[in-house]
Amino acid sequence: MPASPIRKLTPFADQAKRDGKKVYHLNIGQPDIETPQGMLDAIKNIDFKVWAYTPSEGTLVYRTKLTEYYNKLGYDINPAQILVTVGGSEAITIAMQACVNEGDEIIIPEPFYANYNGFACMSNVVVKPILSVIENGFALPPISEFEKLIGPKTKAIIICNPNNPTGYLYSKQELEALRELCLKYNLFLFSDEAYREFCYDGKEFISPMHLEGLDQHVIVLDTVSKRYSACGARLGCLITKNKDVIAAGLKFAQARLSPGMVEQIAATAAVDTPDSYFEQVNKEYTIRRNTLVERLNKIEGVFCPNPGGAFYVVAKFPIDNADKFCQWMLEEFEYENSTVMMAPATGFYSTAGAGNNEVRLAYVLNKEDLEAAMTCLEKALKVYPGRV
Repeated sequence: MPASPIRKLTPFADQAKRDGKKVYHLNIGQPDIETPQGMLDAIKNIDFKVWAYTPSEGTLVYRTKLTEYYNKLGYDINPAQILVTVGGSEAITIAMQACVNEGDEIIIPEPFYANYNGFACMSNVVVKPILSVIENGFALPPISEFEKLIGPKTKAIIICNPNNPTGYLYSKQELEALRELCLKYNLFLFSDEAYREFCYDGKEFISPMHLEGLDQHVIVLDTVSKRYSACGARLGCLITKNKDVIAAGLKFAQARLSPGMVEQIAATAAVDTPDSYFEQVNKEYTIRRNTLVERLNKIEGVFCPNPGGAFYVVAKFPIDNADKFCQWMLEEFEYENSTVMMAPATGFYSTAGAGNNEVRLAYVLNKEDLEAAMTCLEKALKVYPGRV
C-alpha cells in the first residue's frame, strides 16, 4: 500500500506547529468555504428516535433527490441506478471490485489522484499509467498511446474530470476519443466527477454520461465532499445504467451494511442549495487560482499551467527532489515564523521517477493567506540547498 503524498508529511507539519510556526496548508483539498446552511440546518433539526441502519444502497428519499440533481445535468437516471457510498473513496473501490477481477488492468492518465493506487492495491488490480505532461497542461495523451497499453487483461479506464491533481478539464473531443476507445475494446469508463461544479473561464463540464452509446460502459463516481465543502460527511455515490454493475456493487455495499443516516439527511437537503452558492464559490476559486498561478509563474525557475477546473495546480520547481523539498520546508525552513505544506507530485504518478521536480498545491485558502504562502515559498526556493 503506497503512502499518501497528501498526508504523509503530517508529522512534520505537526512538529512545526509545536515549534510555534504557522503552517499554510496547501497540501490537501480541504476547502475553507462554508458548508451550505441548509445542510447544517438539516442536521440540527433531526428528530428521529432511533439511529438506525439505512438500506445498503442508500435511502430511497436520498436517491430520489439525487436524481433531481443529476437529471438537471442531463444524466437521465432513476434511483435504481444509484448506489450511495461511504464517501467517494468507497465508490471508487466498489467500482473496481465490481468491474475488474484480480490481476486485471486499469489504464489511468497520470498524474492521478493518489488513492487510486491504494484502492487498486486493495482490490488486487494492476494500474497501467499513461503519462500526461506539464508542458501542455496535462492534456489527455494521444489515443494511440492508450492502444499500446490495451491487452486481454485491460478492463477499464479511469478519468478524473476536472482533474485532481492537475486541474485539467477534459474537452468534448477528448471524451469522444475515449468513447470510441471504450466501444472498440469493450472497456468500462470510470468517471470521477468530484469537482464537476468547479469549472472556470466559462468552460463547460462534459460527462461521459452525455455521450451516446456508452450506457453500459460508464460508471460515474461522485461525492458531496467538494461540491458542498462537506469533506467530513463521508458520503458519495456510484451511478451507472449497467444493471449487472449495480447488482454486483450492491453485494459489496451489503457487506459493509449501510451508509450513514445523518449524512444522507444532510445531503438530501444539500441538493436544494441555490445556484447562487456555487456562483459565489466559483468566483472565489477563480480569484484564488489566478492569484496562485500568477505568483508561482513570477518565481524564477517555476512553471505552472493555468488549470480549467477543480482547485489544484501542479507546478514544476527548480529542485532536485520534491519529497525532500516538501519535508525540508516543514523541518528546516521558516519565513516570518511561517512555512508551507505541499504535496510532492511523485505520489500522484505510478511511473518511477516521474514528477520528481513537481509539487501539487491546493488553492483552498483565502487570497491573503495564499499571497503570504507564495511569499514564503519564493523565499524558500532561493535558499533551498537542493535547488537546480
